[in-house]
Amino acid sequence: MKKLFSLITVLTFTLFIGSAFAQTGADLKNKTPEQRAQFQTEMMTTKLELSPDQTSKVQAINLKYAQKMDPIIKSDAGRFSKFKQAKALLKEKDAELKGVFTADQFKQYQDFEAEMRDKMKEKKEAKQ
Repeated sequence: MKKLFSLITVLTFTLFIGSAFAQTGADLKNKTPEQRAQFQTEMMTTKLELSPDQTSKVQAINLKYAQKMDPIIKSDAGRFSKFKQAKALLKEKDAELKGVFTADQFKQYQDFEAEMRDKMKEKKEAKQ
């Protein structure tokens, strides 16, 4: 059960890649979708060295999915239900981002997500 909870936590974290690693879950609930999207876009622009055209496209994608994610973040649904919904949205978002990023940028994006998952996992294990 601990492994399932850890996996859910790590994958949910991945969904909020641009903002969750810098904020707690409670902070996420207090941020607007626009704030979350802006933070994610700034992170991606810096980390992936996006062009101005890419940045505007990524901003639109981040805002779209931040708005879709907002009811999930704020819902009282169980963690597993939230996880399933969030995972589906992340898959859609990644597909859209892949169309904007170069192959190298998408690889960097995936590597960054993996790094954040590992850090979150380490943090979670340290607390136990």
